[in-house]
Amino acid sequence: MDFDSTDGGVPNDDGDFAFEPFARDDDAGAEKSLRPKRLTEFVGQRRVVDNLRLAIDAATAREEVLDHILLSGMPGLGKTTLSLLIASEMGAGAPKLASGPTLERGKDVVGLLTDLRQGDILFIDEIHRMSSHAEEYLYSAMEDFRVEFMIDSGADARSIPLPIQPFTLVGATTREGLLTAPLRGRFHIVEKLEPYPSSDLDQIIRRSASLLGCEIDPAASGVLSKRCRGTPRFANRFLRRVRDVAQARTGGWKPGECLEITGAHVDEALARLGVDENGLDRIDRDVLRVLFEHGDQPVGLKTIAVSVGEEDRTIEDVYEPFLIREGLIVKTSRGRRASQRAVELYGRDVS
Repeated sequence: MDFDSTDGGVPNDDGDFAFEPFARDDDAGAEKSLRPKRLTEFVGQRRVVDNLRLAIDAATAREEVLDHILLSGMPGLGKTTLSLLIASEMGAGAPKLASGPTLERGKDVVGLLTDLRQGDILFIDEIHRMSSHAEEYLYSAMEDFRVEFMIDSGADARSIPLPIQPFTLVGATTREGLLTAPLRGRFHIVEKLEPYPSSDLDQIIRRSASLLGCEIDPAASGVLSKRCRGTPRFANRFLRRVRDVAQARTGGWKPGECLEITGAHVDEALARLGVDENGLDRIDRDVLRVLFEHGDQPVGLKTIAVSVGEEDRTIEDVYEPFLIREGLIVKTSRGRRASQRAVELYGRDVS
C-alpha cells in the first residue's frame, strides 16, 4: 500500500488510521511543549550554543543589552527555539515575534520598535523577505536606537526622529545570501546552524518521547533518528505519528499510562508517511524521478517545481538541500541532475 508523505495517521474507531493533513493544529502546540526551557537543555549545535552562552553572560555582567544576532540555516533546526531561550536567559520575558514577509511598510517596523521596552528581544523570522522600504527603518534602530519617521512626501516631506528603548534584534533566515549588505553588517553575532547528526537526534527523540509519556526502544529511536533529514522538527513530527501507531496497536492502553514504542511501530509509521529507508519522502522521490526522466540532461528548478506540484522556493529551501547533502543530486549552472549515487540506490526507478 502507498502512503502520501504529507499525511499523518490518527487511530479511528476501527483501530486503523484515518489520515489528516500532516501539519495539524495540535502539532503546533505539541511542538511548543517539546521545546527546551533553558539553554542548557538545548541538544546539538554545541558551537553555536557555547558562543551564545558566552555573549549572554558577558552582556549580563556588563548590564548591557545583548548585541544583535543573526541565525541562519535550513528550516527546523531550532532558530526560533534559540530566540526564545536567548530571551529567557537575558531575563527579557517572551520575545516579540514578527515575520519578514509581513513587514512591508515602514510603519509596520516603527510600530514594532516603539512598542519595545529596554532589553526586549525582537525576533524576525525569514528576515531576508522584508521589503527594502521596511528594512531601512531597522538601520538607525539597530545602531542608534532611534527611528526616522517620515511625514508627508515630496517637497513637504520631513523626518521626525523617534527614540526607542535599547533592544536586541534576533534575525532568522534560511537564505543568508539574500540579505542586503547594510542589514547583515549590523548584526554583531552571526551564527549558522547545521543539520544534526543522528546521535543528537536520537537524544532529542528520547527526550521528546519521555515528555509525550512514551518509552521508545533504543533500536527504534536509532532507526528514527537516521531518517529525520538531520532536523529536530522532522524528528518530533515523525515521533508524534509513531506514537499514534503505537497507541492504535497497543491493546488495553489507557490515557496516563506509559506507551511503549517499538521498532515495528516506527517502521509502520514511516511507511505510512511515505518515508523510505534512505529518509526520502514522496516529494524527494518525485524530484529524483523527474531528473531520471531527463537522463544526464540538467533540469531547471522551475521545471522540477511544476513537475512535482510544489513552489520552486519550497523545492530550493526544503527539499534540495537535503538531497544535495545526501549526494543524490548535483546542482550545476545549467540545472540539476541525478548523481551516480542516486542511480545506484534507486536504479532510475523511484516508487
